[in-house]
Amino acid sequence: MSQLNAPLHDPAVERRANRMMVVILAIACGLLALRALIGSSIGSGADAVTEHGFGMVYVQESPKGFVSEVAKDRAADGTEVEVRTWKPAAPGQTPEISWTEWNEVTAGEWAAAQRARADAPASAPLVTVSWPRTAGVWFAALMTLAVLSFLWRDNPVYKLAESVVVGVSAGYWMIVATWDTLVPKLAGALVPAWTKAHLMPSLESAGVDWWGLVPLGLGMLLLCRLSARVSWLGIFPLAFVVGTFAGLRFVQNIESDLLAQVATMFEPLVVVKHQALAGADAAATPPIDWAGSIGASLSAVLILVGVLSVLAYFFFSLEHTGAVGGAARVGIWYLMITFGASFGFTVMGRIALLAARLEFLFDDWLWLIDPSGKH
Repeated sequence: MSQLNAPLHDPAVERRANRMMVVILAIACGLLALRALIGSSIGSGADAVTEHGFGMVYVQESPKGFVSEVAKDRAADGTEVEVRTWKPAAPGQTPEISWTEWNEVTAGEWAAAQRARADAPASAPLVTVSWPRTAGVWFAALMTLAVLSFLWRDNPVYKLAESVVVGVSAGYWMIVATWDTLVPKLAGALVPAWTKAHLMPSLESAGVDWWGLVPLGLGMLLLCRLSARVSWLGIFPLAFVVGTFAGLRFVQNIESDLLAQVATMFEPLVVVKHQALAGADAAATPPIDWAGSIGASLSAVLILVGVLSVLAYFFFSLEHTGAVGGAARVGIWYLMITFGASFGFTVMGRIALLAARLEFLFDDWLWLIDPSGKH
């Protein structure tokens, strides 16, 4: 009974876990400091330098300038109008509009640029460290390690990373919904002139669309769920959203799943493919592609057998004996192969994501590997 009545979180266990977490963080910081002291060899040949750091992003200055050009043109009614166009400024020409772009370059290009600026400072392009992008790489690496720390146990670092991911995702999708839905489809429908002038200059609208009041009203009713006294008004927009979504998904599933699979049942079981001919032999009778024909015919037969056998397995009005039982057992094999392939595909997708994050840690952050030659 003492074990059953013991607290779920033993304070002594918690203290030991916290001390272990502090030790692990101290070891990780020590390894990072040692990695910085060892440094990395950047570039090759005479441009090779040793950089005592890692996880840095280098950018190159690329100034942009444009000048306007006015040309005469005629409108549809025949009147002469002036058309202003913009073109890149020529060397030595003062641009009317200018800005500077910073394009990301490799560490080897940075080392070569440092050598070129030492030899000819005036003509060499400016290549420097982008501290905001470097901070982004470090932040992404630390968040990745924070999420992976859950493999040890649930801890405050993982909870912090989880909260950051949820908060950033919510804010990102709120901004996307605002500029992709609310502004063009609601404000653009009800006040198109004001929306074009202040929010979205690229908006194309034929005028006020009063049907925009419908989603506006449903949205206002949905906000009533925040109040206990009038929360019942929020049932109507919820019912509208759920019903509309169910109807749309029903039609999509019928077309993509049911009709698409039924259509495969009407494919011919014997498929004859011919090899493509070119040049002077294009008018002759092309030879049969036996490998392709056999593969396509076998695929059609397997699809037909799979559909009929799986249907026999789920046909419970007859006892699964005799021919029906044999077909049902074949259907079980089809189902198990399908489930196994689907599970394997899902696992491989997750493994690919893990491999991408590990490559980011060892390549972009720690500079321990360089598969693409960036260092």
